[in-house]
Amino acid sequence: MLIPNGSVFMPPILTLTGIPGLESVQHWIGIPFCVMYFIAVIGNSLILGVIKYEHSLHKPMYIFLAMLGATDIALSTCILPKMLGIFWFHLPEISLEACLLQMWLIHSFQAVESGILLAMALDQYVAICDPLRHTTILSQQLLIHIAVGVILRAAILVAPSIVLIKCRLKLYRTTMISHTYCEHMAIVKLAVEDVRINKIYGLFVAFCILGFDIIFITLSYIQIFITVFQLPQKEARFKAFNTCVARICVFLQFYLLAFFSFFTHRFGAHIPPYVHILLSNLYLLVPPFLNPIVYGVKTKQICDHVLKIFFSKKPS
Repeated sequence: MLIPNGSVFMPPILTLTGIPGLESVQHWIGIPFCVMYFIAVIGNSLILGVIKYEHSLHKPMYIFLAMLGATDIALSTCILPKMLGIFWFHLPEISLEACLLQMWLIHSFQAVESGILLAMALDQYVAICDPLRHTTILSQQLLIHIAVGVILRAAILVAPSIVLIKCRLKLYRTTMISHTYCEHMAIVKLAVEDVRINKIYGLFVAFCILGFDIIFITLSYIQIFITVFQLPQKEARFKAFNTCVARICVFLQFYLLAFFSFFTHRFGAHIPPYVHILLSNLYLLVPPFLNPIVYGVKTKQICDHVLKIFFSKKPS
């Protein structure tokens, strides 16, 4: 096989460079990222523990919240340890197989999180628009089907992107990935060969998952707001509206950062690389960090049980 000058055939080791242009301050950037990670793990673990052991919280809304917390812990754990290894311990190397595994896990957990946010929007839609049938519609069997469907959709749709890289892309112009983690387009851009199929499939997956979910979440909340503003009692309208706004803020910060990261990788050649890389990292770390704060504070039942853990008086 003829290998072009400077190209590498199926490199066993790749190198993650970190944040291009900010190498001298990466060790400082790692500090807030590390703090966000620990808050995310502790906060989501608290929510998981409260929901697991408090039987009164074994309802669709809290079950989806527990699924979101578990996904957030897994997603942030996929990225942060390696990132801190680059920032603090100068360990940028990663094997090709480990890199592809990290890529699959990160994109799969992103897709799972998007599916859970859609399920939470569905739960709120039924709770507000058809409250008398809420328990009947969102049965335990349906919750299991939703959970399995969300996980399978993510794993099955993301997996071919790894196969396309392994089977189609043999020659790499460099082994240096200008990123803090193994992202699909960051790996694809290393290849010498034609990568149009890889790009097209990446677009297909993004619109099948993020596009589909954001459309149905938007439609759900349009109908929810129509119903909320038709409620006769002002107090009931305010309570429902307050709950919706908190969730919409969570949805917006997830999807806005997701679409920015997605489109700048493909069409944002004019955007400085460090801006894109920083926002890509925030996209993966901010939702796990904010979700337990938003849902823990805004959800009275969870907030009360967490406070009870820390401040309940022990019998003398």
